[in-house]
Amino acid sequence: MGALDVSKVVQGRQGWRLITCIWLHAGVVHLLINVLCLLFIGIRLEQEFGFVRIGLVYLISGFGGSLMSALFIRASISVGASGALFGLIGSMLSELITNWSLYANKVAALLTLVLVIVVNLALGILPRVDNFAHIGGLISGFLLGFVVFIRPQFAWINQRRVAPGPQAAPAERKHKTYQYILWIVAAVLLIVGFTVAIVLLFRGYNANDHCSWCHYLSCVPTKKWKCNSSPTTCTAMLQGNTLNLTCEGKGIYRSYIVAEATQDKIDQLCNQLCS
Repeated sequence: MGALDVSKVVQGRQGWRLITCIWLHAGVVHLLINVLCLLFIGIRLEQEFGFVRIGLVYLISGFGGSLMSALFIRASISVGASGALFGLIGSMLSELITNWSLYANKVAALLTLVLVIVVNLALGILPRVDNFAHIGGLISGFLLGFVVFIRPQFAWINQRRVAPGPQAAPAERKHKTYQYILWIVAAVLLIVGFTVAIVLLFRGYNANDHCSWCHYLSCVPTKKWKCNSSPTTCTAMLQGNTLNLTCEGKGIYRSYIVAEATQDKIDQLCNQLCS
């Protein structure tokens, strides 16, 4: 139905799932939470920058969240717009930084945004929450904010309102130097980052193989819950196109019809069976 299934994205070349998963949700409660968050975050941004730029940040951030999720979470299915929403939050932070001189209460606004980001990322370490999508969306939105939310300086705006004359002051630049630098650096990082991530994903790269501790960014196990960061152990028997799986921890047995029983597919089905 369009959920982010890494095996289908990589082996089935169904890259469209990186986008369609943003529009799907795991139930009515999940949908309502994301709708409310979008209303609180999106209305303010849309009023200031318009729906085109906000829509661009939303979609690209959601795609970035899906990419990071696919690189780190290999054996489960992911849905939801949380990565896109975190992208909007990240863009608010970069918008504040790039337009720093235009704000009156700079420090208060910065501390508020940082607190919101930290609290929401902390909630993401709970089980069954895809915090990698949050992180990927946040980084994508943060970089995009430098590119699409750059504002002209007040001096330049006022200069355009004054009629030219013999006593006119020296021309003011539309943007400050640091704004141009941030724009260029952010644009380069976005292009390079997305390109590398897409290439690695479709080559079957598993980011956990080179980062043994990264799974803690999405879930931290405690006495009250387990994360199951690695696929649950199953006994697998393949007979033709029929894959017979037995969850060793629970003794649950089920048969699946699969066209190609790759290890990623077996791990995914095993995780679903034992969940």
